[in-house]
Formats: sequence, C-alpha cells, structure tokens
Amino acid sequence: MRHLLSAFLLLLCLPSIQAQNEPWKGKFEPIDNMIAPPNTYRTASGAPGKDYWQQCANYHIKVLLNEKNNTISGEETITYFNNSPDDLSYLWLQLEQNVNKKGNEDFGTFNNNVKDSISARQMQFLTRAIDFPAGYSIKMVKDASGNNLKTMVNNTMMKVKLNTILKSGESTGFSIAWSYPITDRSMYLLSREGYEYFPEDGNTVYLIAHWFPRMAVYNDTEGWQNQQFQKLGEFALEFGDYHVEITVPDDHIVASTGTLQNSEEVLTKAQRSRLETARKTFDKPIMIITKEEAQANEKTKAIKQKTWKFNATNVRDFAFASSRKFLWDAQAVKLPTNTVMGMSFYPKEGLPVWQEESTKAVTQALEVYSEATFDYPYPVAISVNTSNIGMEFPMISFNGGRPKNGKISDAAKQDMIGTIIHEVGHNWFPMIVSSDERKWMWMDEGLNTFLHQRTLAERYPDFNSTTPKSIVPFMNGDKNILRPIMTTSDSELLNQFGANFYMKPTVGLQMLRNSIIGTELFDEAFKEYANRWKYKHPNPSDLFRTLEDATATDLDWFYRGWFFTTDHVDMELSNVKWFKVFEEDSNIEDKNKNKKVKIAATEKNDDEQANGFSNGPEVITMTNTPDTAYGEFLSRLDDKEVRKQLSGKNIYEVTIKNVGGLVMPVTIEWVFTDGTTETDRLPAEIWRTNEYEVKKTFIKAKEVSKVNLDPNFEFADTDVNNNSFPKVENQSEFDAFKNKKKGK
Repeated sequence: MRHLLSAFLLLLCLPSIQAQNEPWKGKFEPIDNMIAPPNTYRTASGAPGKDYWQQCANYHIKVLLNEKNNTISGEETITYFNNSPDDLSYLWLQLEQNVNKKGNEDFGTFNNNVKDSISARQMQFLTRAIDFPAGYSIKMVKDASGNNLKTMVNNTMMKVKLNTILKSGESTGFSIAWSYPITDRSMYLLSREGYEYFPEDGNTVYLIAHWFPRMAVYNDTEGWQNQQFQKLGEFALEFGDYHVEITVPDDHIVASTGTLQNSEEVLTKAQRSRLETARKTFDKPIMIITKEEAQANEKTKAIKQKTWKFNATNVRDFAFASSRKFLWDAQAVKLPTNTVMGMSFYPKEGLPVWQEESTKAVTQALEVYSEATFDYPYPVAISVNTSNIGMEFPMISFNGGRPKNGKISDAAKQDMIGTIIHEVGHNWFPMIVSSDERKWMWMDEGLNTFLHQRTLAERYPDFNSTTPKSIVPFMNGDKNILRPIMTTSDSELLNQFGANFYMKPTVGLQMLRNSIIGTELFDEAFKEYANRWKYKHPNPSDLFRTLEDATATDLDWFYRGWFFTTDHVDMELSNVKWFKVFEEDSNIEDKNKNKKVKIAATEKNDDEQANGFSNGPEVITMTNTPDTAYGEFLSRLDDKEVRKQLSGKNIYEVTIKNVGGLVMPVTIEWVFTDGTTETDRLPAEIWRTNEYEVKKTFIKAKEVSKVNLDPNFEFADTDVNNNSFPKVENQSEFDAFKNKKKGK
C-alpha cells in the first residue's frame, strides 16, 4: 500500500494534473454537502422515508361567473388535515390574484426599458397607464363554528390565525367568502388566466385559474412554503378532494378539472348521446358541439344561469374554462390499466387545425408519458384553445396556437402541437409528481420538457426538437451573467429561464439516457422516481439520489457540473500520434527506410496538425520486459505474443484537453483511409486523475485518415472546430464533413 500511495502522491504533484496555487475544483467529489442530508422523511436512496408525511386539504366551493361585469365571486369550505409532527397556530393561504392588485408590492417588470417607437402595449406593461381593477376582496373567514378568524394579508399570501391550536394528527375546517375582477389577458405579461374578448361577435372565453384562496404547502424541508408569487415561480400545492359548483350563463359550456356530476342538467340529450359514443371511440374524436351549434350559440346571450357540478379526487389544484363560443370534441384513449377521455374545447377561430390536431396531440401525450412513468390516473385530459401562453392544471390545460383566417404555417402548427403535448404532460410533472414550482422550476419544466421532446421524437419525428446541440449557444454565453440550473425560480433572468429551466435540464436528461447511463437502465430509473414520488412532494436531492440508486451509477460528477455550475463542454482533440512497432522480419523498416519520424513529446503546431498523418507513423521498438518490472510476481508476460498481436497494427495515442471545464464521456470516431468508420466510447471517469488533459492509446488494424470527437453532438460541445485531427479550419468544413457522413 505504501508504494501505491507514493505513486499517487507523485501523480498529484505533476503540473499537468494540478497547476500550482490553483484551488482544487473537485469535479468528481460527492455532492453530499450541496444537497439536504437524508433522514427518516427522505432516505439516502431517494425514496420517501418511513416517517414521510404531507398535509392534505379538501375543498367544497360554490362559484359564480358574472359575465356582465367580468367578476368571480365564491364561497369555499376547506378541511385541512395536519399530518405533520408539528402543532400549528396559524395557516398560510395563497392569493395569487393579488399579484396585479394596484398598490401591492411591485415585483418588477419583465420589459423595463423605454425606447423610441415603443408600442402602446409595451408602454402599458411598463406604466399601467390604463389602470384595471385586480385582486381579492376577502369578505369573511370563519371557523367551523361560525366564529370569525383573524387574518393578515401580505400581498399574495394570507395568514389565518386559528382560534384553537391545530394539533398534530388533527384536522380543522374553515370557510372563506371572496370575489375578484377577472383580468383581461391582453393587458399584462405572463397572463396565465383571465378572459379573452372577441370583438367580432362580442363574446368572451374565460380561463379561470388561481381563482380561489388555496392552502400553501407545509412540509418537512422548510415548513411553510410561503414565498410570494412573483409571476415566474409558479405553485406549490397540497393534494385533496374537490367538490365544485360553477354557476355560469345558461348558454355557456364549461371545461373543467374533475368529473361532471350533473350532465343531464347542463347538456342536451344530443350532447350526452355524442359523449357516450365518444367514450367508446378510440380512433378519432367525436364532435360533442359542432361548429354550426357553436356559431348559433354566439348569436344570443342568455339571461338565465345554470350550475355545473364537478368532483375531483386527489388533485392539487382546480381550474375551468367557460364560454358560449366553444366547439367540443372528445375521444377515448385506452391505456394498459384504464381508459381516459381526451377532449378539446376551442372557439371557431381555432378551426380547422384545432379540430384536426388538438385531441390527437392529447392522445399522443397520454400514451408516451404513461409508458415512460405511470398510467395517467385521472378520467379526463382536456386541451382548451387560448391566445399566446400555455398553462397547465390537473386534467385541463390552456394552450396557445391559433390559425389566421383558417390558415396556419407549418412552424406555428408545430408550436401549437408541441404546446398541447407539453401542457398535457404537466399532469405528471408537477400535478402528480408534485415538486415545488415556486422554488425549483426546472424540476417540473425540465422533466416535463424531456418527455415532451421524447413524445415529439416518437410521434412527430419530422418536427424540430431539442437536442444537445440546441443548448450550445446558451452554454457558450457570458459566465459573468449565466446562472446554474440550481437557481430558484424567481431569481432567474427572464432571458435565461427558458434555456436554464426547460432546455438545459432536458438536454442533461437526454445525455444521461442516450450516452451516459443507457436507455433501458435510465428509463427504469426515471420510472422509479416517478412512481416513488407520485402524489408526493420531491426535492432535487430525491431525484438525484433515485437516479443513482436505481442505476448503480455514480452521477455526482454530472450533477455537480451540469446543475450546480455554469461550466460548459469544450473538449479539444489537441494531438494524435501514430506509431508502429519495429520488427526485424517485417517490411516496416523498408517502408520507412531512412525516414523514421521523430514526433516531439509536445503538441504539434498548426502546420503539423494540417499535415495530419501524411508523414507516416513513428516506428518504435518494444523491448523485452525486465524481471525487475514484475517485483515479487513469479509469472511472466509472453513478450513474443504481445509482439505478435501488434504485428502490422497501428497504434494511436490521443491527447484530449478539457477546455470548457465540464467533464463528460468521450466519444471518438475513427475515419479510416478506406472510408469506413469506427467509434470508441470512454466514460467520464477517464478524467478522474486529471481533469484537464487525458491521453488514451488505441490499436487499429487499418490506417486512420481523420479522428473526430463527439461526432454525433451528444454532449453539447461548444466548439466543434477543435474536435478533429487533422484540425478543421472552419465550421462550414466540419458541417460539410458531417453532411457527407450522413449521406446528405
């Protein structure tokens, strides 16, 4: 052990391994000090522990949508179950509608520069020149006995002070009456809900979300999750059962979370019959409300009202859409363990593409996501057409993408279908695998985008999709302003959050699946994570640990670099040396007579790189192994057999530098002089003893004309111009080579 230790100490002193006075970066050190330690609530394997707990909140809600003055008013009774080990003297509820309330704390705008020729809408975002009413009016908060409860509102959070301590293991009930003005979605940025007005026919589509005071999460890692809603970071919510009665104008159609309880009261006989047909139709959507019926509906506005009743079990939120403009189609989707109804609601302005593509996209998402995780457990999955932004809720999503005068470009159609798949996919992350969106946006957006991209690759292969190459411009950005993935949601810069919370985690998971762990093993581990944490609240550490636990793969080096730093991948193929072993009986000496090539130990200069392999191999001799090399071992290597195995072979010593700082596996493509190719794959662990430069020796029967690193762009290398030997002079040359290789 002493001799081995001495050898390692000698290696550590080499300048090529660690520059003097440079701090040790520890790219392969465990990340234990960077994530929460395991405990009885969350185990070291990444699974919920034996003492894991979470709270529960059940809701009974009656709500009225007033179309004349665009308001929502309602009453709700919440039954809150304290499953924590703690006694609670107060509760926190979310009041997201207050984020736009005049006079409330201003969290800053997302477009804060005034410039010449600024549009009126942009100026409205900046100044709120045309004011609009917003925010809750809380009319009463009472306990189960009818006694008033004291409250304190801090912007988007409301503290309810209990009259009696809520003991561990007990529950409490209380009621709230409230109202708020529904906001015009065109009036402000990131409008996830509100109304959209259609001047042509004078009608409105209402997208009602974040509409009732909701329980904040209380958990084992931070107590109350009562961060203010700042528009970017979304929601952390508890699971529960919902009984909701929605009163709307008599001619409105309601799409909602949950199962409709009184179809005979709100649907016509024809609509109910069509819906029953749709429940048995698996190959195409059935129209429940046709274009002609929707257009007839638009012409008159009902004075009477009717109430739609919905129940939803074990969901973390509730949303609905309401309008007399809706067309409605539905189709049954058969999954291995259950049958789901895929549905779409859209105004005539969505035709024809929404009728052709929306429910089809819902079906594709349900099938691929179910296969990748667990079967979709809810009875319906609904896509509602809206303008601009897409937004997700349990069983229902609001999705942008709309033709103009009945026509839509291929790019816009792809965006629309991608949005539908993405928002339906959010049913898994975070609606069931319920991570904290307000703190870790990447845990839902990144994981969901990963499966969204997988769905596109499998079901829409002609569509553009995210690959490791997609993230290169972002990874190659200014390190002074870039932030790591492990940044809380509202702390991310607006011009980065799409790349950092959606694309970069997606690419990271693609690398793990396709190039680091392997498809079969990764898919099993990802499914393990989803099933461990469905209907629960995972943290980043739970994901990190589960992927390692279920694959027997040390991934701390990957997590450290990809999630916790802004390092990028830039591997440089700095040199390739070509050798052949001298043999007396061979013709090597004749072939290289009087011109043994002496290659310096240092790297070739640019001229020499350009020459590549044209100077031929360096012919080297291989001596017999001295007995002293074996130490106390009595057995001996057959030196002649080694010579025999190397006879006529080509030996290539490859030198690779880590320029970008992010360690990754190494893929080497060999292009032989006869035009054939071969690929070698080296694990990331080759960088363990030297994080800055590695050398690796290969034996090839054929002579090599070119060597390429990362030939299939698997690792988001930011500079492909230094990935080849002989050196590629420009990007166009590299692209031409790649296109030729792919047969383009």
